[in-house]
Amino acid sequence: MKKTEEKQENQKKNLVEQVRSHKNDTGSTTVQIALISDRITELAKHLQKHAKDFDSKRGLLMMIGKRRRLLNYLQRTSVKDYAKLISELKLKK
Repeated sequence: MKKTEEKQENQKKNLVEQVRSHKNDTGSTTVQIALISDRITELAKHLQKHAKDFDSKRGLLMMIGKRRRLLNYLQRTSVKDYAKLISELKLKK
């Protein structure tokens, strides 16, 4: 179990390093969107195997809504950062 946790932690660090705007950036809107997108991807894989896991499905829908709200905020405040993040994360829009 610890190997998978370490792997997930490394994946998270790499993702944060990829989208952060400065060295100590861990909570900006772009970083939050990237982390939520990663969690959405993992949960979608889980739900393909476990289609009747309705609690996880609800969590997925809530994360999608939160990501959408953060993307709308980013689009209002910084169109340049929004376009860059959409292309980096390969999100539709």
